[in-house]
Amino acid sequence: KMFVYKANITRPLLVSVCDALAVGHRVVILQTIELIVSCRIEEIDTPKIKGVISLASEEMTRSKEVVPDWQQAASNILVAIGNKHINDIMEEILNKFQPGVLPHFFVVQTLASLSDSNVYGMVPFLNAILGTMLPMLSMAKHDNMKWVFSSALRHFSNSILEYLANLDKAPDPTVRKDTFSSEIYTAYDTIFNNWLQSREPKLRLTVAEAVGSMCHLIASDKLEEQIPKVIPAIVSLYKKNHEHFIISKSLCQILEASINVGSRVLETQLDTLLLALHQQVCAPVDYSDPPTVKNHNEVLRCFSVLAIAFPDRLVMYVLQKLENSNERSRTGSLSVLRHLINSTTSTMESKKLLILTSIRQPMADHSNKVKKRVVQVISAMAHHGYLELEGGEILVRFIVQHCALPDTNQGQKPTDPEGEQSLLGCLTNALLPLKVLWPKLLYYLTPSQYSNATTPLCKSLIVLGTKKRKNQEASFNINFKQEGRWNINKQCPIRCLLSKTLASIDDDKWVCQFAAEATRYLSTYNNALEEKSFLYRCIGATLQQCFNKEVVKKQLQEVLLTARHADAVERQGVAMGIGLCANSHLEGTLAKLEEFGKSEVFKKSPSIFNLLKERNDVEVEKVKSTLILSYGQVAFNAPPEKLLNRIDQDILRSISKHFNTKVLKLQSRNHLIQSVGLIAKAISNCVKKQTFTFSRKQELITVMLDFIKAEPNDSLRSPVRHLVMTTCANLMYPSTKPCLGYVYRHYTHFNYCHTFLQTLYKDTMAALQELLKSFLTRDPTPDGLQGVFKHIESWLSSPQDHERERAVTVTAHILAYYLDNLTVKSMVFFHNLGALLGRLSPRCSDPHPPVRTAAIDCVYTLLYTQLRYEGFSLDYKDEAVESLLPLKEQLENPDHSVLYKTCSDMTKRLPQQQMTTLVFMLFEGLVDSQTNCCRASSVILNTLLKSRGAGLQDKVPEMMEMLHVRLQSITEEQVSALHEHVVLMANLCNTAIEQKKMRLSPPCYCYRVAADALRILLARAQLDEVMKRLDEDNAWDAMRELSSHITGVTLLARAIAKHAGPRLPAIVESLCPSLNNIYECHRITVTAFFSELLNHHVVTELMLIDVLMNNMMERISDSCCTVRMLAVRGLGNIAEGSPEKAHLHTTILLAAMSSGMEEKDDPGKFITLEAMSGLSKVLLYLDKKNVHLLVVYIFMKIKPFLESVSSENDDIRCASIRLMGNLSKFGSGEPVFKDQIHNVLVSLLLHLVDPNPEVVKACKYAMRVCAPVVGSEQITTMFQTHLHEDKNLHYGEFINDLTKYLVSSTWIQDFPSMLNFYHISVIQFFKSNWPEVRAGAAMFIGTLSAVDHQCVSAK
Repeated sequence: KMFVYKANITRPLLVSVCDALAVGHRVVILQTIELIVSCRIEEIDTPKIKGVISLASEEMTRSKEVVPDWQQAASNILVAIGNKHINDIMEEILNKFQPGVLPHFFVVQTLASLSDSNVYGMVPFLNAILGTMLPMLSMAKHDNMKWVFSSALRHFSNSILEYLANLDKAPDPTVRKDTFSSEIYTAYDTIFNNWLQSREPKLRLTVAEAVGSMCHLIASDKLEEQIPKVIPAIVSLYKKNHEHFIISKSLCQILEASINVGSRVLETQLDTLLLALHQQVCAPVDYSDPPTVKNHNEVLRCFSVLAIAFPDRLVMYVLQKLENSNERSRTGSLSVLRHLINSTTSTMESKKLLILTSIRQPMADHSNKVKKRVVQVISAMAHHGYLELEGGEILVRFIVQHCALPDTNQGQKPTDPEGEQSLLGCLTNALLPLKVLWPKLLYYLTPSQYSNATTPLCKSLIVLGTKKRKNQEASFNINFKQEGRWNINKQCPIRCLLSKTLASIDDDKWVCQFAAEATRYLSTYNNALEEKSFLYRCIGATLQQCFNKEVVKKQLQEVLLTARHADAVERQGVAMGIGLCANSHLEGTLAKLEEFGKSEVFKKSPSIFNLLKERNDVEVEKVKSTLILSYGQVAFNAPPEKLLNRIDQDILRSISKHFNTKVLKLQSRNHLIQSVGLIAKAISNCVKKQTFTFSRKQELITVMLDFIKAEPNDSLRSPVRHLVMTTCANLMYPSTKPCLGYVYRHYTHFNYCHTFLQTLYKDTMAALQELLKSFLTRDPTPDGLQGVFKHIESWLSSPQDHERERAVTVTAHILAYYLDNLTVKSMVFFHNLGALLGRLSPRCSDPHPPVRTAAIDCVYTLLYTQLRYEGFSLDYKDEAVESLLPLKEQLENPDHSVLYKTCSDMTKRLPQQQMTTLVFMLFEGLVDSQTNCCRASSVILNTLLKSRGAGLQDKVPEMMEMLHVRLQSITEEQVSALHEHVVLMANLCNTAIEQKKMRLSPPCYCYRVAADALRILLARAQLDEVMKRLDEDNAWDAMRELSSHITGVTLLARAIAKHAGPRLPAIVESLCPSLNNIYECHRITVTAFFSELLNHHVVTELMLIDVLMNNMMERISDSCCTVRMLAVRGLGNIAEGSPEKAHLHTTILLAAMSSGMEEKDDPGKFITLEAMSGLSKVLLYLDKKNVHLLVVYIFMKIKPFLESVSSENDDIRCASIRLMGNLSKFGSGEPVFKDQIHNVLVSLLLHLVDPNPEVVKACKYAMRVCAPVVGSEQITTMFQTHLHEDKNLHYGEFINDLTKYLVSSTWIQDFPSMLNFYHISVIQFFKSNWPEVRAGAAMFIGTLSAVDHQCVSAK
């Protein structure tokens, strides 16, 4: 150290010392000198500095051979001094760096090191250094010299780039990139073309690294020329070298340089790049090996660079790779997706929903590696606002669910670095930073399935809550009453928490002591009855966990003796606590209750042996109520396997001892009803798993009915009815229908007038509805519905308004419940629809407004129930049925015309087979107690018989007889007009026409025979217009031949749709089963028929569109190629037949067409053709927002078809070109779409001379509609003027005029470097299969070159 800091060295001394030393000692001395000049260079004077420079230079070059340690030590001295005295260093070095002479290895190495250590000092010398170096490159024959030159060029390039990036700090701010571009390109040309393919791996990597740095300094036009060469060359090095980091780094620099200059050619290399980069990113990363980690990061950088220029294509590529189930491919793709989300936030903004949807597929992967990557992606998405979007909660749930996984390696050292331990750690860390989860994470704390996730959840909540409290955010204070998922009643969760806590403690002695202490505190809550009641329940929950039977008996005795039985709230608490205790101690609890029932507390006379305090103040009746209620709670909480044996002998027998229905007071009666209800509910739960005959059920039902009988019929004074109906609902096992009518009869009579009784009325009403629902639940069929309705039916025509109102209101609730719980597993006939409508529809004109409103609800529900039975989905909305809802407001005003029209309109949806029942029910309505309802029945009958009476000819005699009977009872003048019905039915008898159903059989063995049979059938059905159209179109001949059979079926469907639309529902219903036929010919015929139907709006009017569309969607995956083709055609036809449906089902149709274009099993490309044609139709009716994300994706799909060479592919080329034109309206203003148009512009221009006239017309159309997207007004005007499908085009003149504009300054200014791109693109067509296109290419490039030459000469 003393030598280092205090030595006063001189050059002669050093030289004399060094001359006598061996190489090893020389290295030590040179290293010492380096340390001195590095630390104390400011204290060394200039002469000594020059002496040291001379010494180091001489030591570095003394030996012509490379001696690394010695010469490197000398070089380091020069570099250290160069940081301060760069001019002196360069003077010395440049003396040894002379033109025409190959320099010493370490001279070049020193220059490279100086450019790194002193950027601002070296860059001014680099132009001269490069000028001297360039001729030397061809002189280098040995790999070590090639290596050092390549390394130096890399260092020089990096220094120049750093200098240019910090010009504000540079001594000469006038330096520009083009100062070095020429020299750098010359050097690049040498090392890339001559040295990159060397056999020495180290040299190859160094050259590749240099090329990456140099690309930033090459002129943009030169770089554009080199991109098709340099990228494949660098990518190919992956296969030749084991170290990939330098290759990826170089590739990333090349991509950055290309994108910075706006390269057009880069897109042609995109497929190769994405494939190579994806292979690299999928390679395993060894975190103990830094080069593999660096390579992985550089590859991710490449993806983020590409995302700047090609975001749509890159995202679609990555998301497609996510669909691959290979673990390595998925983990790599997820890594890329995570990096893109983090590094290209603005670019990914428009793709958030697409990414959010696509991430769900890898979430289902079972690999821990994939799960870990998914969690990392979700964490990245959380930081960028993805989780705030719709569907983000699914990702949060995924994290929490996996945080809740059990720790399978607890107590063991994990052996799998990607196993559950690593995954759980990643999940926990991912959960912490999510800022959008307050207070949503609280939802996951209580469910048991997330219990293992409590630790990370709490950590996250602490972080979130602390930050919100610190920032004083309003959202920190949570209003739990507004959070729908929180249970405001905290008692049950607290009691459950208490039970689990006691079970976890597992100390019986402590639990017994806890129960005793809790019992001791009961008296302190005498003024807080709700809290005291809750404490009773807690005591019961505690005794559940107590295993000392003596303690249990003692505490039960204490509770029963100290309870204040006169208070209703306390009685409920005591009973519930005893019931909870019975869950674990059934025998002991029953014994204690029986013992208490025999105690002196039930004796009204005082006793000197009575040990209870103030016993005379306790009424025996109140104690009985507590005891009866306790038995009910015991039964409700008892273990199911022990309960049934105890019901008759212990529980019901004990209850019967303590009540006498004749003298039982109201409060005790209510408790008895509650207790019986609890017992019935407990039994109904038990019998689901074991058989049981409830022998005393009928006895109990009789007691309940007696209680209702004792209630006054004209008023509601107590909750007895409410309690009895709730109990009867619980006594529904297995069937108790006889009591239903009696209960309802005693419910409907009473009326109420006091405000304080309204709540009791609502509770009683709700109990009645629950009772009826319980009956319906036992038999949820049309028969079961009718069984419940028959008990209400007679009250619908009651003279009392309130009775009719209650009857219709209850019916509305029952029908709504039936519809909500309706599950149609097979075709079931809703046979009583006509009967129900016949009873309820006249009530829509009832004089009492609430009855009218409830009746509309009933009819509305009934019609939707019928639609469900017909096969319509839950969310289907029928226009005619929905129109009933606005009528409810009009019904408030009793306008007779409105009432009658409403009654008539609502029956139009009724199936024909229900007409008979409906008509006979309406005949019953002619004698209704309400005149308005009689009129409504009359109006509905008139309407039905006029519009739909043709199907009732066989019922005319019965109808005449029924009408005759009813007319005898009718006295109202307004209803005497019913004689019109008789006249109408008489006319129907004379004009009855036989109705035939047309059922088309699919082709089987002989097309000719089937076609002839079909022709005869249509003639017999008198479908003259259909026959005429089929004859004109020669459809019969087409159907008879196999080759044209599909065309014939299409013509048949078209004729029927236009001239026999009303027949279609029956036809469609008959044909649907054939879609699943094992014979392909059957499926082909039906699919062709349905496909053409979708081309006509009549199927929408007949509400067949959804059925047909769903069938087409199912046929897309058919095993037959022709069926799939026809299904795609049908979906495309929706756009023409039902444009409004095309807009509604955008996602489905776009997905179907996209899958059609990707069809692999399509030899003739017929599916692809139909998909593109259909997509062209669909696009006409879609909004830009629906197609925006898919424009580039669709464009890339159709691009390969533009150059289809087979003659049979002319139709595909036409369809793809027209589809490209139709996409233009969605790509307007999109730079990516504009680039795609430029890429295919040359192809479209050359195909203007295509041998196929249809292709030429398609090209004219596409160029005309895409012209505005190009961004040039002159081009747009030119295309709009000359390119019309029906006009001839003089190709030579058109090309000549076009090229003049392409080489103009305006075009070059707007679209720089496009001219070179056009030259390159045209050359590719010299190998075209069409001679006309080859000739056009030659004419185009010749004209382009000639015009370009003329412009240059003119300038």
